[in-house]
Amino acid sequence: MSYFRDKFRGIFQVKESPHRIALAFAVGVFMGISPFLGLHYIGGIMLAWLFRLNKLITVIGVSVNNPWTIVPLSSFCAWLGAKLLGIEQVLPEVDWARMSLSHIIGTMSDMDNFLIVVNKLMPLIKSFFVGSFIICIISAIISYFLIKVLAVRYKTGHHVS
Repeated sequence: MSYFRDKFRGIFQVKESPHRIALAFAVGVFMGISPFLGLHYIGGIMLAWLFRLNKLITVIGVSVNNPWTIVPLSSFCAWLGAKLLGIEQVLPEVDWARMSLSHIIGTMSDMDNFLIVVNKLMPLIKSFFVGSFIICIISAIISYFLIKVLAVRYKTGHHVS
């Protein structure tokens, strides 16, 4: 635990203002929880570059959503989105007896079948996108204020400018 605490403290040692540290972290949290799976780090780095924020701090913020948190967080986002959209069943019925890797590959290789699968998954996709955007906005706002308070305390306590 001390290893992670020391690494987390490292973001406060960066020669940036508490506002910029908190903003970089919040942008990372936003991208880390966003529904753009597979693009979290790339998106975080691009946003940090675009807004001239510290890329390392942004990447640390993106890492809030990691292999240990992605399944419960994504599940919660899909659940929240379904509740907000009034979707009762987000997953279609699955015929598990016919489910095999060759069946999935065969289904997905035909464009018409692929579109049918996407259409059946649309309630899940919509729920996930809506829930993720709400959670990533709320999480980014909360993390901004939390990190800003911690950065101010750290910098005033250690007389770092």
